[in-house]
Amino acid sequence: MTLDDTDRRILNLMQDDLPLCPEPYAAVAAELGLAETDLLARLARMQQSRVITRFGPFFDAAAMGGAFCLCAMEVPEAVFETVLTKVNAHPEVAHNYERTHRLNMWFVLATETPEGIQVTADAIERETGIAVLRFPKLQEFFIGFRVAA
Repeated sequence: MTLDDTDRRILNLMQDDLPLCPEPYAAVAAELGLAETDLLARLARMQQSRVITRFGPFFDAAAMGGAFCLCAMEVPEAVFETVLTKVNAHPEVAHNYERTHRLNMWFVLATETPEGIQVTADAIERETGIAVLRFPKLQEFFIGFRVAA
């Protein structure tokens, strides 16, 4: 899929904020000079073509009593897709990335309670038969990550 200038403007604007109002998409569309239906159709098209894979807020789980944990697994290539499906089936999995070294699957767990990290990681181990290495957050750094479209 090729992004046009309007798609790029949508992506750049929506990475910063989504208005907290009764009709946030209508507000964003108006700011962009679009009809709300056009904005929604473009977002759906970009998600279906995997230009964007996730659209939604990031919550500070720790501030709400929960926890984050970076996890890694050494997944045999022959079963990578199967394990990926099982890992991603857990709603606590916030991100999942493939890497090109021994620890080839990295993901972030975000749980409602600190104990939820162990519960979810243990469940993934049982379901996949592969150890989940856990790297709990010791200190938080806010980097304001954005990707210019």
